[in-house]
Order: sequence, then C-alpha cells, then structure tokens
Amino acid sequence: MKKLLLLTALLFCGALAFSQTKSKVVCCSNPSATQQFAMLASSKKFVVFHKSPLPLHFQSSIGKAITYKTADGKTASAYELMAKSPTSNYLLVVHEWWGLNDWVKKESEKIYNDLGNVNVIDLDLYDGKVATTSADAGKYMQSVTDDRARAIINGAIAYVGPKAHITTIGWCFGGGWSLQTALLAGKQTKGCVMYYGMPEQDVKKLKNLHGDVLGNFANKDEWINKKVVAKFEADMKTAGKKLTVNAYDANHGFANPSNPGYDSDATKAAYEKTIAFLKSRVK
Repeated sequence: MKKLLLLTALLFCGALAFSQTKSKVVCCSNPSATQQFAMLASSKKFVVFHKSPLPLHFQSSIGKAITYKTADGKTASAYELMAKSPTSNYLLVVHEWWGLNDWVKKESEKIYNDLGNVNVIDLDLYDGKVATTSADAGKYMQSVTDDRARAIINGAIAYVGPKAHITTIGWCFGGGWSLQTALLAGKQTKGCVMYYGMPEQDVKKLKNLHGDVLGNFANKDEWINKKVVAKFEADMKTAGKKLTVNAYDANHGFANPSNPGYDSDATKAAYEKTIAFLKSRVK
C-alpha cells in the first residue's frame, strides 16, 4: 500500500512539473516586442557588444528628481525638467539599457533647451537601478516586466494629466518602450521618436497609434537590422500610420558619446531630424 501511495505521489509531482514547464513554454512562445528585445540580453554577443560606458558626470541646475504613484500600488521615480512658462507639451523620455544615468539626463536637457516650451520627464523603468557594466545592464533589462513598465508609464501619463500633449523618445531598450509609451498615451500622443529599438509587431496594436513615428536606425545593427526595420515599415503601412525611417551607416548605440561605438556624424544627422520632428509637434 505504501509503495502504491509513493508511486501515485511521484506520478502526480511529475505531471505537475510537466504542466508547469509546458505553461512556461506556452507563455514565452509568443513574446511581446519588448520581451523579444529583453531576451537579447541572453545573447553573449549582444552583451559583449555593449562596452561599459565611458565615465560621465552631469549636474543640472534645473532638473529634479520626482516620484509619483502607480496603479500597482507602488511608486515610480523620474527626472523632471519643467518649462519656463506653463505649457501642456510634455516629452516622455525612456533610457537605454544602462538605466536612467547622467547621459540620459544630459541629453534630455539638451533636447529641452533646443525645443523650448516643453516639459521633459525621464522615466525610470529600472526603479532606481543604474548599470555600469554590460552584465548588470542585461540583468536589469531582463528583470523589467511588461506589467511593471506599463504601470510606470501609465503613472507618468496620469501625472502629466489628461490635457497634456505627449511626445516620446528613447534609445535601444528605450527605443522600443518609446513606441509602447506612445501607444499607451492614446489620443494624447503627438509624436514618437525611437532610436534603434524593437518595433511593435502586432499590426492590430499599431492601428491604435495616434501620432507619427520617426525611427532612427543603424544599417550595421545586427539585432534591430534591416529586415526588422523593413517589417516595421510594412506593418505601419498596413496599419495606416505614418513612419519616417532614417537609416545611418552606423552601429547599434551610435548616438551615445559615452559608447565606444559612438558615431558623431550619424548622431548629428539623427539629432537634427529628431529636433525638427519634435518641434513640429510641440506647439
């Protein structure tokens, strides 16, 4: 009798383990665009490609740290630059895979100064964590869940209010989330800029996009490559949305001066088009 009970228990545990394993496979068999990009951190080649950023210290006299509530019962942190005069124009910025570091803050202030008449909020999808090594960056990127990221973004949208005119921008990890932020902002979205980030691949979701998209991509990018960009162009066309693609003879991460793979010519060209695009939507 004891042997029979033991055998039954073993069979039950085996079936349960199989069921759990199967459910994990099923849940990950159709990953979202953001999950697909996060999965790149499992690639040694992708991780090694991202050399540790060069040291950079930036101290702003106008930017400040803020916190706001999120629907999941937590709080989120962000970095805010308020316009000199009251305006309903907001630019929501999403960091690279390194996190909300000084380069993001410095770049945000540069954009803030060049645009004028805009409030800038740097979102922090890593909840305060900032990486200085590619190993840590990969861990942090993979630890971001879609639910938490959306809670942070939706919290920021609630923070700026229903009358805000929202534009978005992001690089790398943040490039994909810039597009997701534009989708979440709904009719408040006025435009989206994404640098070499993973595009949304669900045409049904893209059909709900309000505002045009400017994509700055790199021809030498092995991950967000020409095939990925071409599909994005086709999907946006099918969805009836406007996408402008700028492709540069550079590599992934080309716009960050703290990146050893920085390309100054491509960065300058992409930045000029980015500012022109945003200016036409920040009125």
